[in-house]
Amino acid sequence: MKIRSLCVLLCCLSLEFALAIGQAPQPLRMARQMLVVTTADWDAVPGHLQRFERVRPDQRWKPVGAPIAIVVGKNGMGWGAGLAAVKTPRVPGRTDPAKKEGDGKSPAGVFGIGAAFGTSAEPLAGLRLSYTPLTPTIECVDDPGSRSYNRIVDRATVTPDWSSSEHMAGETEAYHWGAVIEHNASPIVPGVGSCVFLHIWSGPTLGTAGCTAMEQDQLEPILTWLDPTATPILVQLPQAQYNKLKKPWGLPKLAR
Repeated sequence: MKIRSLCVLLCCLSLEFALAIGQAPQPLRMARQMLVVTTADWDAVPGHLQRFERVRPDQRWKPVGAPIAIVVGKNGMGWGAGLAAVKTPRVPGRTDPAKKEGDGKSPAGVFGIGAAFGTSAEPLAGLRLSYTPLTPTIECVDDPGSRSYNRIVDRATVTPDWSSSEHMAGETEAYHWGAVIEHNASPIVPGVGSCVFLHIWSGPTLGTAGCTAMEQDQLEPILTWLDPTATPILVQLPQAQYNKLKKPWGLPKLAR
């Protein structure tokens, strides 16, 4: 078996068989800001996002604002490679989907939130995340054979070894503002999925290629609220999986 195929297999197996421990995984225990995204089921595109925060890691989560409408991948969600491996009860006769490159699914799980980006030369006023302005040579590499797979790079400063990438500056509406969802980030495994972001949607029923999207007026206050010193995380799950993991992970109660 080729090394790349073996890595993909091991990653998927770890997602399927690693046990959800009796207390919240370390990233959840340490975070003081949380974005919670839920959808009706694995195949659903529309969903909701709710913010939560706490002053100290040992406190209860408190909601920030009301839930907002979002959309995920055009083919729903699949378990992604994030900060916590999980095993949840299976539906008889069906295996939970796993996120793969090009499948049109958003990753499910727990993820860090990385740098912000935008088509403006200057960051959004009040932004505390680090910021990458999207110049014409900025690309996100989605070629699993590239050394730069699942990385945002400046073509002008590297020797390209990829045959496929996303020219981010061309997405003037969707990427006017956005932030990186740290899926398949540490380690980066070829073929497990790449270039997953929070960004502006095209409409309330139009799914993405694998990102989580919302109205610009809703995204902007989220981006300025996010504080890197608060170890912000994204918990993204279909509702049934959220309900199963709510108690062992210490997840907050969602508004109806």
